[in-house]
Amino acid sequence: MSAVDELQSIERTALDELGGADSSERVQELQITYLGRKGPLARVGKSLGGLPVEERKLVGQTANRVRGLIEAAIAEKLAELDKLERAGRLEAERLDITLPGRMPPTGRLHPLTEVLEEIVDIFVGLGFSVAEGPLVETDYYSFQALNIPQDHAARSMQDTFYVDTGAPQPYVLRPHTSPMQVRLMESAPPPHYVVVPGVVARRDEIDANHLAQFMQIEGLAVDENISFADLKGVLEVFARQMFGSNLTVRMHPSYFPFTEPSAEVYVSCFACDGSGCATCRGEGWIEIMGAGMVHPNVFRSVGYPASTTGFAFGMGVERIAKLKYSVNDLRTFYENDLRFLGSR
Repeated sequence: MSAVDELQSIERTALDELGGADSSERVQELQITYLGRKGPLARVGKSLGGLPVEERKLVGQTANRVRGLIEAAIAEKLAELDKLERAGRLEAERLDITLPGRMPPTGRLHPLTEVLEEIVDIFVGLGFSVAEGPLVETDYYSFQALNIPQDHAARSMQDTFYVDTGAPQPYVLRPHTSPMQVRLMESAPPPHYVVVPGVVARRDEIDANHLAQFMQIEGLAVDENISFADLKGVLEVFARQMFGSNLTVRMHPSYFPFTEPSAEVYVSCFACDGSGCATCRGEGWIEIMGAGMVHPNVFRSVGYPASTTGFAFGMGVERIAKLKYSVNDLRTFYENDLRFLGSR
């Protein structure tokens, strides 16, 4: 094969391969293959010195023409591929401005916070104010001033965690928000109409119905001529606003050291209208809180006269939320499961 025939074969092969190249990387490989120092065109160029003068001129011209054609084909192919690649990138990165924006998920109040605020709002609407007290309390305010002396068996009902502060008087994590009854009455003479929300702690075994730490709301009303009927009327208004206007409220005698007489407060089951279901365990009634008239010994501990009258009540926020949202396990409120929290 003559050198000219070889050059024409190189031309055809190079142009065919460039035509089938599908990426700029492949084109660059072919450029090195055919136009590089070790390529076929370079090899033909090195052989020119051994050719006759007339043939050398023809082969040289043909080699330059073939190199020019291959270079032009490479440039054209690179431009074509660059255009296609840019179009592909633009399509991949294209924003569809016809779609609505994707809003990030928004936060919301925790179910317990919602129920706590709802309870407080109801009592504020009845004329009660809101107060808060310390989480770490003295034994005196937690027990003794509330008619629970150190050797009283009722302490086992509200056994709590003792805090070693080195002080002569024991400190505890408050087992209820009731210490604020005493603190409020010590701070000013009656009347007092106040609710006290807050976190409390008890040494309870944690299960579906008990927690070692939970939220409670204490209520206190102290004024002239307050009766048990006033207590029942206030709690009826609360229960109907919280659970439904058709409820019936009843109170059973019970025992609390700091109230006398004392009662457990029940509402007719709002799930079955009192006929009996899983929510009320077939009884038709649901217990929601404890209440009673403030014990004379509590008034005595704050120096109020024997003629003073008042009532108090207390409820667990988790228990109210459990009933309101039909939750079977109190621990669910503290597991931070967004599937539960987002469904309330």
